[in-house]
Amino acid sequence: MQGYVIRGLPIIKEGDDIASLVKSLFNFQDGDVLCLASTIVAKSEGRFRELESYHPTDRAALIARNVGKDPRFVQAVLDESEEVLLDKPFLLAVTRFGHVGINAGIDQSNVGDARILLLPENPSTSAERLRASLGKECAVIITDTCGRPFRSGVAGVAIGWAGIAALRDWRGERDLHGKALEITLEAIVDEIAAMANLLMGEAGDGTPAVVFRGLKYPRSGGDSVFMAKDKDVIRPRLRR
Repeated sequence: MQGYVIRGLPIIKEGDDIASLVKSLFNFQDGDVLCLASTIVAKSEGRFRELESYHPTDRAALIARNVGKDPRFVQAVLDESEEVLLDKPFLLAVTRFGHVGINAGIDQSNVGDARILLLPENPSTSAERLRASLGKECAVIITDTCGRPFRSGVAGVAIGWAGIAALRDWRGERDLHGKALEITLEAIVDEIAAMANLLMGEAGDGTPAVVFRGLKYPRSGGDSVFMAKDKDVIRPRLRR
């Protein structure tokens, strides 16, 4: 397996054709996996917002005092969320497409003091559109960085994908001693996203596109890494 950082991408603006830009810089082959940072996808889709356009509710003002944030920013998080799981000491929210993250994944870096950048509205739809534009039998994963319960630091995770199964099901396979596995589901899109984040870097590195070649991965099945509500044992306890 090889990993390639696509260098030379310009600063992405609203309306930019990311698929055409990456194809001009890299010769894709069938089976490649293109990983894109969610920020450039969101920028191309015009997901910038001005803080002054938000008018905080009483709830937003109260949460803002708890978390030490601008009430307008908190209102943006509420507007982008299906549910708020924690409102102190930080704001942990469920996005409308199922991802759980601090501040609903809204970004305040590299966008200016009075602007914010929302996540793509539907990252898997974005990934499918980009995949279709590549013109090859490739997979596309849109990545973001996210904290992990019980661990310090952030890691790359997948928030949207196309042309690849989210999970690999190992149930029924035999271990070294012949015992059948019963519960193992491997989150392959997250594992690839974490590898991509390691190559992309953070802050001002400016390399938001990575391609992996030579990976063997299932093309279908294992639809989502987002835990179904009826199987999630953590969410009800956070509500309490």
